[in-house]
Parts: sequence; structure tokens; C-alpha cells
Amino acid sequence: MGLNIDEQKAVERFKTDVVEPSMTKLVILDFWAEWCGPCKALAPMLEKVAAEYADKGVVLVKVDVDEEKFIASQFQVQSIPTVYAMFQGQPVADLTQARSESQMKEVLDQLIAKLPLQAGGDGGQQAPDVEQFITMAEQVLAEGDAERAAGVFMQVVEMAPDNAAAHAGLIRSFVAGGRADEAQAIADALQPEIKEDPAVQQALSALELAATQVDDGELAKLRAVAEAEPADMDARLAFAEAAFAAGQRDDAADTLLEMVRADREWNDSAARTKLLQIFEAVGLEDEWVSATRRRLSKILFD
Repeated sequence: MGLNIDEQKAVERFKTDVVEPSMTKLVILDFWAEWCGPCKALAPMLEKVAAEYADKGVVLVKVDVDEEKFIASQFQVQSIPTVYAMFQGQPVADLTQARSESQMKEVLDQLIAKLPLQAGGDGGQQAPDVEQFITMAEQVLAEGDAERAAGVFMQVVEMAPDNAAAHAGLIRSFVAGGRADEAQAIADALQPEIKEDPAVQQALSALELAATQVDDGELAKLRAVAEAEPADMDARLAFAEAAFAAGQRDDAADTLLEMVRADREWNDSAARTKLLQIFEAVGLEDEWVSATRRRLSKILFD
């Protein structure tokens, strides 16, 4: 084929991510880049429409032109965002000018009427679409865009009301966006079997910890009291809780670890219990959690 190894790998990725799904579905192919402002402005609309049309056989695939230069060149992408509709491995429409939700839906409705798509609910095909959007929302949340992540998670919850991961992601997105009241409302409405899911339990821990958030002035006062009165364990615990809620997890962990070192049995091991709750809220697989757990173990077992 005259392709080097990197180009061959790019083609294989494209076949797996785009061509194969397009054999039975309509793939919205979005060429974008991290530095592209218009791409980021367009993304929420594409994600919302794709989520709404998932049960009609529509999926969204994003291609980073910086990471996939060869694929972008094959499509002769001159500017971004560039958006195509793909079916059975071929572009069937240029969607780049459909910049509003209504315009995009109008074009998709026309395509769906003409193409023999396999709807998301046929043959158990909806779940992969749901997982795709959960993965996308998690990535958006990790990038710090809590509002956009919440929007995608909300769409997934509407598509799959029994999906625990979607509910957990929605709660964490609301917490990250400072919308604790809305997160609590979601939590209160959960079915018991969903509430017991480990992912949801992690989100509920994050929600509980967020309840201790204070403004910068109050946080500074709590810090001053904790530092001035190191023997006042209640003051140190109050500061640690507020520090974590404010995103200062290193300060929170340092304070709690020192409390464990000073008196691990204080208040029924309250400092250790709070650390374990923080670990659960952040996620046990997180590198920061792993490092902090090692510090805790060293204190407990040395």
C-alpha cells in the first residue's frame, strides 16, 4: 500500500473506530483539535444530538487532527471543525455547516429516512452507544468542563435510566460544578439498587464531602485556628474537610495524616475514617490516592 508503519496503524484505528461501526450505523465524524475554540463550541451540540439520536442508529466519533494527521489529510481537511456523516465506510454528507441543533437534526432526519440503519434498540445494540457517551462525558469531566459533562450524563440518564455509571457521573459533575443541591436531588431520587452500585457510592461520598465547602475567607480562618491550636483535633478536622471541599486535597490529607500520627484513636478514628472517605470519593485507582494510602500505611504499621 506504500504506507509506513504509523500510517498503517492510523488506518487500522480508523477502520475500527469509524468504518466498522458505519457498516450498520450513521457515524458523525468530527475533526477537531484541543486548541480549536470553534470546535469546543460545537462539541456540546454534537454530543447532545448524537445522544438523542443514538437509538436511531447514530454515533459520534471525534478525530483529533493533531494526533491523526494522516487520516485528516486523507479527508483533505483544510480547517476545523469539519464534520462528515459516514455510512458503510463512505462520506454521505458534509455536516460542517450545520452549526445549530435544529440544522443538525434536520440533516440527520433526512439521512435516516434514506439509509438502512440498524437502530440502537435492535439486537441489543444500544448499550455500546450508551458506553460511548459515558466515556466521552468522563473525559470531558476530567478536562474540567463540569457543565458540559453534566449535559452529556443527563442525556445518558434519559436514554438509560437504570445505568448506575451515568447517575454517578451526573452527581460528580454537579458536585464539580458547584451544584450540590442538584446533585443531592439526583441522589435522593435514586432507586435503592442503583444507590448501592460502587460507582454511585463513590459519587455520594464526593457529594457528602462537598457539603463542607466554605468561602475563601472562612477557609483561611479554619486554617489559622488549626495551625494555632494543633492540639484542637476538632479544629483540624474542620479545616481538613473544608480544604478538601475547596479542592486543596494535599492540605486536607497532610492534616488528616498528622492527626492519625498524633492520636489514631481520637473520636473513634475519625481522621482515618475521613481519609478513607476521601479515597473513595476520588477513586481507589487514582495515583494520588495510592500515594496517600501508602503514607497512611506507613503511619499505621511502622
